[in-house]
Amino acid sequence: MNTLQKLTLLDTRLFFQVNLIGQLPSVKRLSLGLSRCGDGPLYLVIALLLWQFEQQRGVQFMLHAVLAFAIELPLYWLLKNIIQRERPQGLLRHGWSAAIRPSDRFSFPSGHTAAAFMFAWLLIACYPQFTVCYLLLAAGIGVSRVLLGVHYPTDIIAGAALGSVIAFFVLDLVLISGFSSL
Repeated sequence: MNTLQKLTLLDTRLFFQVNLIGQLPSVKRLSLGLSRCGDGPLYLVIALLLWQFEQQRGVQFMLHAVLAFAIELPLYWLLKNIIQRERPQGLLRHGWSAAIRPSDRFSFPSGHTAAAFMFAWLLIACYPQFTVCYLLLAAGIGVSRVLLGVHYPTDIIAGAALGSVIAFFVLDLVLISGFSSL
């Protein structure tokens, strides 16, 4: 068995262990709520509210968010369609099914997690006083995707890394280019 096969086996075992917890009704309800936070509309509402009511930092945040999502969405889609890792329900046939219907066929990386971590780091750059809250929410969104049965743990790790790298890239790019003074 090669290293990739060992990693896949470990990932699958961890997926099933986490999913035992995800079957509890209270955990499933919490996971559904967290997952919905990462669907996208909430990001737009937050960004628009900050832009409208926070004259300086809100505009800065909106610039960061528009640029970051313009990079993240196509990159995430490209990676997902190049790698083509089947979602757990596509590979596992043990009478098991996901708690929600995923939007597409492939799971790696997790787009919900990428967006959540990217958004969290952008918020931290403008509003650092709530750093722990932002990161806990981003992590919760990622974990909820495993608990709901639509992602493996490594999909979440990859999504968190992707979103974080894009956020740091955008923040550095904006700082270097001088747009942060707008």
